[in-house]
Amino acid sequence: MWRDNNSDSKGVASRVTFQDYKSPKTNPVCDIECRDEGMLAGLQDFIDSHPKGDILIVLHQMGNHGPAYFRRYPPEFEKFKPTCKNSDLSRCTREEIGNAYDNAILYTDHFLAKIIELLRKNDPKFETSLFYVSDHGESLGENGLYLHGLPKAIAPDTQLHIPALMWFGSNFTDIKISALREKVNQRFTHANVFHTLLGIFEVETSAYRPEMDILEEARPPKK
Repeated sequence: MWRDNNSDSKGVASRVTFQDYKSPKTNPVCDIECRDEGMLAGLQDFIDSHPKGDILIVLHQMGNHGPAYFRRYPPEFEKFKPTCKNSDLSRCTREEIGNAYDNAILYTDHFLAKIIELLRKNDPKFETSLFYVSDHGESLGENGLYLHGLPKAIAPDTQLHIPALMWFGSNFTDIKISALREKVNQRFTHANVFHTLLGIFEVETSAYRPEMDILEEARPPKK
């Protein structure tokens, strides 16, 4: 299932259940805009309706999408001040822009924590895991650049280097965390996501390339 609080799936979810959470009609957590954590509403019911087999849930969040960083988080997450309150970044200082962006990061941290909380509740019945990955980085004034979208050939590393996070529940015992930690400073690309998901779900297909699976070396040798 694909739940979306951003800009649609661009056709990726055309053959699976797609739910739009950009409206108060479906998203119960909305103020000046609908919040990412609203995508968690009713998710337990969906999980309970699939007691057996594998479940892949994609949560396409709004996250830190600029330039209106100040709109990306509820008021209680405005911890860093002063903040830029304008979509025209030229009207703000670099400090104000960075503060608004960091506040949005705090809200993403909160969102991920809520997901992990939900996954922990399902530990007794499933091998639960979370794979979070951003779509792009962001320039926040380095060398006078802001936002993202420069061609890859000239884009600075701040726009290309993205965060990724993996979390595994207590029943996910076939991953050696120490081996995974050794890969912390290794660079991967979005191309690794496809093969890593195939590996997590143990899908057997000729399309799977184990050398592209981030977790392959962290699994015990196959007998």
